[in-house]
Amino acid sequence: MAFNHLPAGVHDALAPLSVTPVTHSGPMAKNHRSDRSPTDPATRLTPGAVLHRLTSGPSRAARITHTEHLPPRAGRHAVWPAEIRPEVVAAVQACGIEHPWAHQARAAEHALDGDSVVVATGTASGKSLAYLVPVLSTLLGGSEAPNGRGATALYLAPTKALAADQCRAVRDLARPLGSAVRAAVYDGDTPVEEREWIRQYANYVLTNPDMLHRGILPSHPRWSSFLRSLKYVVIDECHTYRGVFGSHVAQVLRRLRRLCARYGASPVFLLASATAAQPSVAARRLTGLPVVEVADDASPRGELVFALWEPPLTELHGEKSAPVRRTATAETADLLTDLTLQGVRSVAFVRSRRGAELISVIAQERLAEIDRPLAGRVAAYRGGYLPEERRALERALHSGELLGLAATTALELGVDVSGLDAVLIAGYPGTRASLWQQAGRAGRAGQGALAVLVARDDPLDTFLVHHPEALFDQPVESTVLDPDNPYVLAPHLCAAAAELPLTDEDVELFGPACAELLPQLEAAKLLRRRTKAWHWTRRERAADLTDIRGGGGRPVQIVEADTGRLLGTVDEAAAHTTVHEGAVHLHQGRTYLVRSLDLDDSVALVQEAAPPYTTVARDTTAISVLETDVEVPWGDGRLCYGSVEVTNQVVSFLRRRVITGEVLGETKLDLPPRTLRTRAVWWTVTEDRLDEARISPEILGGALHAAEHASIGMLPLFATCDRWDIGGVSIPLHPDTLLPTVFVYDGHPGGAGFAERAFHTARAWLTATREAIASCECDAGCPSCIQSPKCGNGNDPLHKRGAVRLLTVLLKGAPESPEEPEEKEGEEGKEGEEKGGGA
Repeated sequence: MAFNHLPAGVHDALAPLSVTPVTHSGPMAKNHRSDRSPTDPATRLTPGAVLHRLTSGPSRAARITHTEHLPPRAGRHAVWPAEIRPEVVAAVQACGIEHPWAHQARAAEHALDGDSVVVATGTASGKSLAYLVPVLSTLLGGSEAPNGRGATALYLAPTKALAADQCRAVRDLARPLGSAVRAAVYDGDTPVEEREWIRQYANYVLTNPDMLHRGILPSHPRWSSFLRSLKYVVIDECHTYRGVFGSHVAQVLRRLRRLCARYGASPVFLLASATAAQPSVAARRLTGLPVVEVADDASPRGELVFALWEPPLTELHGEKSAPVRRTATAETADLLTDLTLQGVRSVAFVRSRRGAELISVIAQERLAEIDRPLAGRVAAYRGGYLPEERRALERALHSGELLGLAATTALELGVDVSGLDAVLIAGYPGTRASLWQQAGRAGRAGQGALAVLVARDDPLDTFLVHHPEALFDQPVESTVLDPDNPYVLAPHLCAAAAELPLTDEDVELFGPACAELLPQLEAAKLLRRRTKAWHWTRRERAADLTDIRGGGGRPVQIVEADTGRLLGTVDEAAAHTTVHEGAVHLHQGRTYLVRSLDLDDSVALVQEAAPPYTTVARDTTAISVLETDVEVPWGDGRLCYGSVEVTNQVVSFLRRRVITGEVLGETKLDLPPRTLRTRAVWWTVTEDRLDEARISPEILGGALHAAEHASIGMLPLFATCDRWDIGGVSIPLHPDTLLPTVFVYDGHPGGAGFAERAFHTARAWLTATREAIASCECDAGCPSCIQSPKCGNGNDPLHKRGAVRLLTVLLKGAPESPEEPEEKEGEEGKEGEEKGGGA
């Protein structure tokens, strides 16, 4: 029997809350001065005092598992390089910035020297100014060309909101320069009548990788004058380009470089990133170019008090009578309420849109019971809001009209929210880079700040709040992406051939896998070789072959049955688990039940309803080994990495009570199986090691299953992934390995690099997994250690003590060099391919 743990779909959105717009100005000075009113009561409270008040209630102090104090840091100034135009220096000084920080000046110097550079310093360290000053200086010089556009620059942001925010900041900074700098946003929201002007006259175009992929590169002849003069490409928040999305963006950038070369340009790439491990290595993989690293943060920082907070156990019991902790959502709503009552300007970061809405609503209700006007000073902020709604929320937070905001990561990525006093983080955000990015949103003007990580009932969160060294004494993760993933590379080769026929010289640009893929694309009648080049052969747009966000497939339309109104869409890959018949679907604050799902026509019909429950899909999984790339001895078993095929089928769904999670019933489903070819890491254990660990056949399945769940929960500590990005299967006797085996695989076609990272950190990863299970205070397993929120088998069977003993014995045989095990070609892949068997 196979026990599985699969990636699931994203949360749906609830309705936005309205906020009255207020006035705010001065965006470019955000890194060097405070926007807080001197009459704000929060100015009288230190971060330590705010935390003391939060813990003054009954049993509150016991919920703090650790408090970290980061001392203030003085800034180090420098001077701008002499090549920077004096008009630009004057414009910066007009914003109140007399001198740059040392890292800003150093980055600008590299940019002017023609070196691609990544600025990897902390939140609020002025990364924007580091790349804007050399860009504006170059654009100012280019404006003196006969055509007025002798130099252009392209800015890429991962979200539309960030691009719009940066456009306003650029216009404010460049206002003293007159019409020399013409900045404009070019994305899906740009009116058609403005697009031609932007192509012909704008010299600083702000967009996103999606628009570059679908709109700009396929239409490059219309952008020829812009590309011919392209001097700089700015890639903001580049640490977000990881996994499959990052791999797609890496190929989009190679297509951009190829077209620029066609028009005689060789732009310099300027990247900005939150503090990350080996930022120059990640930037090189992303751009395909050598990149200089500037990571010595010279900006000042106020005191940061960082608390780890574990909600208490409740009297409720979940699956298998396991104890249940109070939810991070409820706990964060309480803390946001208390901070608002103190007059502390705060943001609570939440992992889901629905969670953000719930926290804001709960806080508003509790504030209304105490002081009704205060309820209007808390709101939610998430993706899916109209741009004017987001701008109004940002202005209200700046001005102090809003004291509390419950936000998704839509607010994490660089949008200016200076002047905050505290940040609440409802659940570990998946990576240390994101954790510090969110924590850094408070104290952005150098004042003291409080950050609180509220743990979810989850193995990784539980481990972290009891092992603070994993957060505070470890470097942030490396950014994982794989541009050579054939599932990523193939559609981009088609898109590149449609833009310009591919030649042999392009093979080096697109990577070594290119030469192998081109004949396969010709065999599939997508490309054709003519003389010395490969040509796109079809009438449809090659850029439409792939969705760079990793969705892929034909989207399923969600239609209201009674009116025929289109409510939205869901990725084909997520349709089986999110819009199956009987599923609860949330949209704009309304609840719907799915009446039917037609996979042939890609339509789900829904009807408005008010069920007192949510739904969770259950599924079964089989996995077969296609090819073993690398294997190492692990005791008398094996640790392997290679290609697998995963076959998944949704078989039923559970109805759970909204507040408590109590299971109300299960309904069977009849949906077709789905297959996924991806990359996986797996380990085997022999009968001798099972005897040593006292694992009898009766508990073997539960021990493997528990170890699998916990290892998936812990992997985000070692790879830049979320547990929803990866899946797993544990099998007491796998037909390809002929041994008890645990698989952990990437939940994306072709892989995303997460399983490979797990392979190379296996000893540390599985050691942390064992520690997380063993240190949990429950008796037989709970969501904090071995139960999974997305287990297709309903967390059955699980055996906590067996998993600890199994991992203890397994780790005794760990390789001597866990970070870089000796590679050896294996034979299991051939056997698995010949057998073609599933679990």
